[in-house]
Amino acid sequence: MILEHADIRIDPSQASAFEEAILRGVNTVIAHAKGFKGFKVNRSIESPGRYLLMIYWDTLEDHTVGFRGSAAFAQWRAIVGPFFAQPPVVEHLELVGKS
Repeated sequence: MILEHADIRIDPSQASAFEEAILRGVNTVIAHAKGFKGFKVNRSIESPGRYLLMIYWDTLEDHTVGFRGSAAFAQWRAIVGPFFAQPPVVEHLELVGKS
C-alpha cells in the first residue's frame, strides 16, 4: 500500500469552505478511483491554513497514472484548486513499520 501525502496551504479565512470542498471532493471523486483505499485530512493547529491530506492507494500507479491521468483529476482540482495559496507539495510513502 502507498500513502500519498499532500501538504496543502490555503487562505485561513477560507477554512470552513475549503474543509467542505475537500471532503466533498474526496468522497465524490477520489473515492471512486481504482486503487483508492481510504483517506485522512488533518488541519494544523500551529499553522492556520495548512492541511495534510493523506490518501491510501493500492499502488503508486493507481495514483500517478490511473487517477492523475483521468478526467476525475480535473474534477477534483476544480473543487479544491481554487482554494490553494500555492501548489500542494505531494510525496508518496511506503510503510516501514507500525505498532
